[in-house]
Amino acid sequence: MVEKKKSRIIRLTFERYTKGNQRLEDIATFLAKNGISTRSGKRISKTRTAYILANPFYVGLFNYAKELHEGKHEPIISKKLFDEAQEMLKFRGQPERKDMKCPEPCIRQEKLDHQLSSLIQKVSLPKDWTKKLLKMANKDFQNFAQSLTTCVKEKNEKISTISVRLERLLNGYLDQDIEKEIYRAEKGKLILQKKSLEEEISTFSHKQNDWLEPFTEWVKDAQNMDKIASDNNFFAKKVVAKEIFGSNLLLQNKSVRASAPKILNSFGKMGGNQWDALRASHLLASSKPLSSILVGREGFEPSKAEPTDLQSVPFDRSGICP
Repeated sequence: MVEKKKSRIIRLTFERYTKGNQRLEDIATFLAKNGISTRSGKRISKTRTAYILANPFYVGLFNYAKELHEGKHEPIISKKLFDEAQEMLKFRGQPERKDMKCPEPCIRQEKLDHQLSSLIQKVSLPKDWTKKLLKMANKDFQNFAQSLTTCVKEKNEKISTISVRLERLLNGYLDQDIEKEIYRAEKGKLILQKKSLEEEISTFSHKQNDWLEPFTEWVKDAQNMDKIASDNNFFAKKVVAKEIFGSNLLLQNKSVRASAPKILNSFGKMGGNQWDALRASHLLASSKPLSSILVGREGFEPSKAEPTDLQSVPFDRSGICP
């Protein structure tokens, strides 16, 4: 079994590595800083780090006698994250192919680096937008927490009512006021209702609290784009460019450009992701009147464009009490 604290660090290890902007040496350093070492207390090597990232134990499986088996332990990471780590291990461990033909003329890496930096910098989240988004998110989280508390209270009251009905049903059966078959049938219905309510409470408790952390991490990543754009790590730029633009990044006549974000034509209604929303907000901030995109504050006129439309960033917060 893996300790809860170490489980979190292992999960962060996989998440960091799959982003593609950290080497095995960087991951080994991250593990060392967080107190993860070998059994003898030594620093984990690059080879050992690769072994950790390739170990199916963390996804709920284990190898024994060269066979893969299902384990009874709780998975630490998802199968999707594990698969992404394996792809990154293969990608980082193999030399780049040189036999692929491209119809476009060659472009020097320095020029491509400069163009990618320019595109990435334009997507960076401004500090004032960051503050506003985090403030909105925390307020939204508190509102959802209050709704969740009310919802759980209602369901607990229903559970209490069912428990009382079960007790009365049992007393009626013991007093021979209710036939055996009727008692069993009614008891079964009530127990199933109670179980459903208990599972709903458990689901709400997990689902409503799992969106703020990834959203906050994304905001930090988006703000960090400016730093990545100004660094000399060309590989990191390629990785984030793929994450932000995906197949919308085009190279033509030695010039890199990004097609319009999917979400722009029908904002928040169809397609797109949080990066598309951020790109669209930047475009709106530069092409529309300032008053049409500002988020108003009660009693004050804001002085800067703020990420109004980023309220539509698609993080799932559904599941509130129906």
